[in-house]
Amino acid sequence: MKAVSFINDLVWSPPLVILLIFAGLWFTVRTRFVQVRHFPEMLRSLFARKSGENKGISSFEAFCMALSGRIGTGNIVGVATAIAFGGPGSVFWMWIIAFFGAATAFVESTLAQTYKFHHKTVSRGGPFSYIEEGLHMRWLALLFAGFCIVGYGLCLTTVQANGMSSALANSFGLSPLAGGIILAVVLALVIFGGVKSISKVASVVTPFMALGYIVLALVVIGANLEAVPSVFKMIFTNAFGINPVCGGILGSTIIMGVKRGIFSNEAGQGGGAIVSASADVTHPVRQGLAQSFSVYVDTLLVCTATALMILTSGTYNVFDSATGEMLLAGAPQLGDNYVGYTQAAVDTVFTGFGSKFVGIALVFFVFTTIMTYYFYSESSIMYLTRGAAHPRLEKALVLVLRLMMIGATIFGALREANVVWQLGDIGVGVMAWINVIAILILGGKAFSALRDYEKEISAKRR
Repeated sequence: MKAVSFINDLVWSPPLVILLIFAGLWFTVRTRFVQVRHFPEMLRSLFARKSGENKGISSFEAFCMALSGRIGTGNIVGVATAIAFGGPGSVFWMWIIAFFGAATAFVESTLAQTYKFHHKTVSRGGPFSYIEEGLHMRWLALLFAGFCIVGYGLCLTTVQANGMSSALANSFGLSPLAGGIILAVVLALVIFGGVKSISKVASVVTPFMALGYIVLALVVIGANLEAVPSVFKMIFTNAFGINPVCGGILGSTIIMGVKRGIFSNEAGQGGGAIVSASADVTHPVRQGLAQSFSVYVDTLLVCTATALMILTSGTYNVFDSATGEMLLAGAPQLGDNYVGYTQAAVDTVFTGFGSKFVGIALVFFVFTTIMTYYFYSESSIMYLTRGAAHPRLEKALVLVLRLMMIGATIFGALREANVVWQLGDIGVGVMAWINVIAILILGGKAFSALRDYEKEISAKRR
């Protein structure tokens, strides 16, 4: 535990937070606020036609897969954790990192399309491709691919499974082992079907689960409508340390908002870029815009829905992360099981049913997220084995990955939440370090692609 905490603190040191914010600011300025200027194009890009080469999945399927990777425990458990250790102000910093992160997602996804490679019937690529082809640093590309397999396949899979098992235990009294086995079996049925199976399941399940969760949140928020103005005031005052109760944890407020925001929307990690490379679109920028929109949906809609449910219902506590002292009390002490705050918020309106709904929602969220994590890891293996002397090596490694992730799902369901979350943070942080530096160097390619796209759409309108 001490070793994990030390590594986590090292990876998530203030320089990484500064780097992520700087990258989002830089890309926003250089693209002239692409995430605002081209918002209508974002929506159109979701349903962009294929190039005709039939070398990948549709833009909408890629959007749903990336969104399913983003919408997970970070939106329910992560938001509650951010409020617990960063106070209500952490929500503001999640919004900030999402707004600027949309520009980061645009750049990394456009680069992924630019440097993708063809593998059988589906295109593949991501950070490892543009690091090798763009930076000519194969050793770093190999390192990223390795971290991707370990980070997504092991660390983040355990985080997702742990959040789901906690919710099911709270809602239905289901043992962690039983919850882990159920999730592992359903996951196996999909991932053994390959990328086409994953994309089709994601395109059906993801929109349904996201819309259903937001509708439920609106009902809960509507029931506490009178508290909404004071909640927004509390978010803004706490975000800048003005609130006298939580003013002393301003550093934790910013760090928790950024960490949980990045964990949830994945902007800068490179995961969304891996999915983007598999989309068959007529221009790289189209997929960049689609992925920018997925960041908005993840954080500005789903994460905000969770935060407002918890805050308007008052079902949360705030702790000083340094001393462990409770600064603000509004809910029963739940230990480190912060998903209980979200469940308690829903139960204030749907007594006896709310917590069960959150438990079921988490099952869907976690299932689709781990399914997408598998795709990230599988693509990394296909990059590592390109041109391998032994053609059967890829199949053998993919089988090992599938078994490894099924095992990680059961392991994550059983482990204590604190260590699992820190393992997930380490996986996210290491990939973010490598990827953000790479896209900052290669950003010019994405800016050029954007100018080319703008000329193209301008000519069509004449």
